[in-house]
Amino acid sequence: MSVELCGLRLAHPVVNGSGTFDAIAALRAFGEPLREAFPFSAYVSKTITLHPRTGNPPPRLWEAPAGMINSIGLPNKGLDGYLAEDLPLIAGFRSDPAAGFEAMPVPVITNVMGSDAEELGRLVEACDARSEIAAIELNVSCPNVATGLDIGADPAELERVLAALRPRTGKPLIVKLTPNAADVPACALGAQAGGADAVSLINTLRAAALDPGGSGRLWLGGRTGGLSGPAIRAVALAQVAAVAAAVEVPVIGMGGVQRSEHARELLDAGASLVAVGTESFRDPAAGTRIAAGLVLRG
Repeated sequence: MSVELCGLRLAHPVVNGSGTFDAIAALRAFGEPLREAFPFSAYVSKTITLHPRTGNPPPRLWEAPAGMINSIGLPNKGLDGYLAEDLPLIAGFRSDPAAGFEAMPVPVITNVMGSDAEELGRLVEACDARSEIAAIELNVSCPNVATGLDIGADPAELERVLAALRPRTGKPLIVKLTPNAADVPACALGAQAGGADAVSLINTLRAAALDPGGSGRLWLGGRTGGLSGPAIRAVALAQVAAVAAAVEVPVIGMGGVQRSEHARELLDAGASLVAVGTESFRDPAAGTRIAAGLVLRG
């Protein structure tokens, strides 16, 4: 049941959500056999920024009813560190054939974030130059330093930024949309008009937690965080269906996927691929399990 996304042939329609599966840590835990039995058909990196980031101060995680709030803050080695140290390690995986589908190379999709079109452009050009990177996903939830606008929440701003980026790479550009926008389908249309090859959604919902000690203060180190997991599944289904009905480019759907039935719902709502996120923290082999269930369900 191989599928295609923007010219990339994938073994099955299940990928990971950015930042939810650390392939390098998984290699340390499970060893080199993981290279021939990777649980996803494509690997989406954690978000990479131009310069290194340490992330938010702790505490960074909060267990919510039916979900999790994270305030990690996008820690990463920066572009140079990612290209020199991480990329060679995350390239060269093959999908797990145990679930009954053909083992195939796992393309790397690098997720990047910048504060304006020029910063994003430098990230995109650097990724374009590396043959190990098959596609680029844009995390557009960062405010534009020049306009003060959340790039991904304003359709016109998003179209302008994508139009500036499109000439800087020949690789597929995927835009990861924020759910924290007044009109998500309009933002998706802005991304498409600017030259996006696909869109992915939903990202986490903005959320907060109070100090369990009873002080009344916001508890997370970043004050607020992003809610993920089963709690956001219904929101994801609604937004994926609305966006898929509005755009012509492929849609990657995600949000609370725990079982193959949940993945099938997103595919039936119009998604071309499904991403698994929080469930991988509970079950590192969730991608293979969910893809296998899709094979059995047809």
